[in-house]
This record gives sequence, structure tokens and C-alpha cells, in this order.
Amino acid sequence: MSELAEIAELAERVAREAGVLVAERRRGSVEVTDTKSSPTDVVTEADLASETLIRQRLAEARPGDGFVGEEGDDVPSRGGLTWFADPIDGTVNFLYDIAHFAVSLAATNEAGTVVGVVHEPMSGETFTAVRGRGAWVDGQPLRASTCTDPARALTATGFSYRAEVRVHQAAELGRLLPRVRDVRRMGSAALDLCYLACGRYDAYVERGLKPWDLAAGRLVCAEAGVRVEGLHGDEPSELLVVGAPEQLFAAFHAELVSAGFGEWPLSTWPE
Repeated sequence: MSELAEIAELAERVAREAGVLVAERRRGSVEVTDTKSSPTDVVTEADLASETLIRQRLAEARPGDGFVGEEGDDVPSRGGLTWFADPIDGTVNFLYDIAHFAVSLAATNEAGTVVGVVHEPMSGETFTAVRGRGAWVDGQPLRASTCTDPARALTATGFSYRAEVRVHQAAELGRLLPRVRDVRRMGSAALDLCYLACGRYDAYVERGLKPWDLAAGRLVCAEAGVRVEGLHGDEPSELLVVGAPEQLFAAFHAELVSAGFGEWPLSTWPE
């Protein structure tokens, strides 16, 4: 087995194990342990336990790798590979017992993300991707949407937990909404990107994503033939992430620009 195949196997195994832990914790009472950007941006005991498990398993298997997680301190890489983990992407859904959240895990090197796994614990559905080798859901190849017209594009998005940011996002979305088929906000960016990759959505736009939100899902999209960028060809960042299949991307991008998505009032994403 090649090293890349071993990394992919490890990533899926660890994500699934973390998913079992998360699903078990959801069957009991959920304890909120902290908040982050606002009182509505919560951290649960299950987030912390899931990330601890992921860190431990990866350190045991590959002790020289780096680690960047949502809930703990970064670990620098000694061998060139760094893992990006979101132990529960969609924590508020988890808190409210809405079965739409995921464990997201990606391995990156100097060339970018090489392996991505997004595992949905409650359904067991698992999206996987290996750079240059394709993307799958439960072993079946992904097929992105064939939509070419933004007016027919079912579009996914998300909102900040900070009220002052949502004010601007609501205005942007209000201008975009008449230009697309409809908009969905489900609460997990990692799953949104995977749904885009398999054709459940036609397009995607969101502000405020962190590297652990984006890394695995972006590779799944790329390997399914979906472009994920910022505006005007920039790298996707906290300021904006745009996704659509190649044949739709330019037209959807034009609608975003026309709707004022390039006129963000802040030079950086607020802390």
C-alpha cells in the first residue's frame, strides 16, 4: 500500500471512530462547556472529546505530523504533513439534536490537501477524496450538478454567529435570492461542500470559514470537478468561499458580484 493510500485509510478510520463517539454522546445529555465568537457559538464536551480522540489516534499512528484543530493548540509538523480537523462541524445542530453535523478531517502537505474525509455520524454517510484519484460517497464516485443557469441553481450558504456580521450577510443574500432557484442554510459547511460535490446543491457561497471547515470539503469538491475559490480567482478565505461546477462557476460568480458580494465593508474578517 502506498503512503497516500495509508494516509487515506487512517483518515477514514479515525473520522469514523470519532463519529461513533459523537453519536454516542448525542444519545445522552449534551453539555456546553464554552463559547467562542459569541454566546451562540458554542463548544460542547463532545467537541472536546472528539478532537482529543482524533489527536491521540493520529499521534499514535504518525507522531511526526502536525495538527490544526478547532478546539485545541496547533502542533507543528516535523515531517511535512499536517492534519486539519473539525471534531463536530455543525455543533449547534448537534446541540439541538438536528442530525446534520459531521467529523471533518484532512491531511495536507506543501502542495495542498492530499486526503479529505467528511463523516456524518448519525447516517453513517462518508465522503472521501484523495488528490488526483477521485472522490466518493460510501465508495461510489461523486457526480456534481450539470446546472448551467444560476437562476436554476439551488444554492447553499451559512451565517456568522456574530449579529453585526449577519446584518451584512442578510443584505447580500437578499440581493442574491431573486437570482437563484432557492437558498439552503443547513448548518455544516463541510457537509455543504460535499453535497455540492455530489449534486445535491448546484452552488455555494459563505463567509467566515476556517481552514478546518474547508480543507476536506474543498478536496472532495475538486476531485468531483467542482471549483472552490474566492472572488475574482482569489484563494478561498474567511472573507469568502464560492463553489460551483465548472460549467456554472463563471455565471454564478457574476451574479455574486452583481449582488454586491465584492463590497464587503470590512477589510478582514472580524475576530
